[in-house]
Amino acid sequence: MVLTASQELAEVTTNPPEGIHVSLVDESNGGKFKLLLVLPTDYPFKPPKISFKTRIWHPNVTFDEHGSMCIGILKSEAWKPSSKILSVLAATQQLLVEPVPDDAVEASAAEKFKNDRPAFNKEAREYTKKYAK
Repeated sequence: MVLTASQELAEVTTNPPEGIHVSLVDESNGGKFKLLLVLPTDYPFKPPKISFKTRIWHPNVTFDEHGSMCIGILKSEAWKPSSKILSVLAATQQLLVEPVPDDAVEASAAEKFKNDRPAFNKEAREYTKKYAK
């Protein structure tokens, strides 16, 4: 059985993955990284798009206004209509916890992550203070 987008939103809002808070956009909520999840009109047959609206220093997320990232589950050849928003959020969380510097979109972040982890962590903290207010 395939759930509608509103059914899935209700499911992930009431039962999100541990460590993730799911809600509709609330512009007054600061201090956290915001992501934008866009469901295409032909969802679930096409994968959603997810991007960071808060800048983040991470090897697998572009450090620009687009906040683009590449997650395997969202690649068109890997996406299945039975996949769920919950799986997308869990994959995003996993990527944040375990960056893949060999598949980076931000080469300088990946280089520091691989070769100077303390410097990478320091820079990530500084950018978090600056952007994730």
